[in-house]
Amino acid sequence: MPRLLALAASLLGALAANAAQAQPRVLASILPLQSLAAGVMSGVGEPAALVRTAGTPHSYSLRPSEARLLNDADVVFWIGPDYETFLVKPIAALAGRSRVIALMKTPGVATLPAREGGSWDDHGPGHKHVHKPGVVELDAHVFLDPANAGAIVDAIARALSEVDPGNRARYLANAQATVGRIEGLDAELKALLAAVRGVPYVVFHDGYQYFEKRYGLNAVGSITVSPERPPGARRLGEIRRKIERLKAACVFGEPQFETGFVRTVSEGTKARVGLLDYVGIDQEPGPEAYFGMMRGLGRSLAACLGG
Repeated sequence: MPRLLALAASLLGALAANAAQAQPRVLASILPLQSLAAGVMSGVGEPAALVRTAGTPHSYSLRPSEARLLNDADVVFWIGPDYETFLVKPIAALAGRSRVIALMKTPGVATLPAREGGSWDDHGPGHKHVHKPGVVELDAHVFLDPANAGAIVDAIARALSEVDPGNRARYLANAQATVGRIEGLDAELKALLAAVRGVPYVVFHDGYQYFEKRYGLNAVGSITVSPERPPGARRLGEIRRKIERLKAACVFGEPQFETGFVRTVSEGTKARVGLLDYVGIDQEPGPEAYFGMMRGLGRSLAACLGG
């Protein structure tokens, strides 16, 4: 009997190990995508997130451990070359055997042209786009529109079902549940932001156009500054005059900027100061991160714009 029990335990352990090994190794470029993929993979496995910093995901240098993740992945989800420009060469070099899904190009994802000129500063450090004649540059922050997030979830479920058909039913059921949660989040944000529609504000980084259009918000311009190189007196004067000219109720910085720095930039104007985080730097990886990030954006905008 002890020998039989030991053999049974050994067999169960081997089966569990084989099942764990069979789970697809999934890598998402940024936390919002990791979170949506985690919702789809609930009960099967946990996808990894590549970029987990307060800096911009447009420009990033892979560490050796991150390069190994990319090299070992069965499936890689990213927005695409217009967003994670730093990943174009590593994907070509390291992800040759992986299935790579550019979610910006997936069916159902609606895109908007990038805003340039007028009160919109250039994209700043890390946005190295080459303008081709006759080609409209697109805003790649597509995941900030819940409708696009739902389409992304469906695309993730389809891709995983093809790579891991044994778990297809679970992926599709999880996707349906996640899309339902996203629809509930959308209704929640519409109610939260209804009172501040039309209130003008300025952002440090023009990355919120999809969120703004979805909820009728009124971003009137952007300012480009570097957290590593604070602007001089002349540039500060230009920024403050711009804030006043645009009658901005709020100026929104991002996590890589100290709050004091944002206050310095808007000092002498009537604008209040807020913080927007579109990559979920304070969120733990997993199915809840996308919802926490989106609610955080909504609450920050409602609190500052509402006065």
